[in-house]
Amino acid sequence: MDRQHGSVIWFMGLSGAGKTTTARHVAAELLQQGRNVELLDGDELRETICKGLGFSREERIENIKRIVYLAKLLSRNSVDVLVSAITPYQEMRDYARSELPGFVEIYVQCPIGECERRDVKGLYAKARNGDLRHFTGVSDPFEVPQSPDIVIDTASASLQDNSEAVIGWLHANLRFMHAAQRA
Repeated sequence: MDRQHGSVIWFMGLSGAGKTTTARHVAAELLQQGRNVELLDGDELRETICKGLGFSREERIENIKRIVYLAKLLSRNSVDVLVSAITPYQEMRDYARSELPGFVEIYVQCPIGECERRDVKGLYAKARNGDLRHFTGVSDPFEVPQSPDIVIDTASASLQDNSEAVIGWLHANLRFMHAAQRA
């Protein structure tokens, strides 16, 4: 029996950009459409399967490799996987794309000032004070993606508009991607 892979829809951007909020909204819509969906949140995964990893470049890459592995297991069983993870380095995104059939890269763009305004945990302030090392966007780089499949801007568009843009893109492109996977 030829199983159809699920897609891996990867939301990445700065802390506070709105990755998880948007991913949850898109996941709810896909569930309503009868799709098998699982959301993998980077913060939750850091507390479970990635517990003990720090934030050095090497540890961040290992973190993403673990998320990719989990997403691959789910997607090969016809689950559409939504991942919400900062994923700051192009090398990480290239790795995910090479490992995951049906990979969709979504850049959740938001100015750092707006991300700081939204920061309820005070992480940006801690990073700016030097109390938090290796913080993406402050003391560690965020490499702007070279060619994401979708770019949404959570500072200038509503959650509903961004979710509709993602869903529209998925409906226009997933059938082609699934056909290519079966070939």
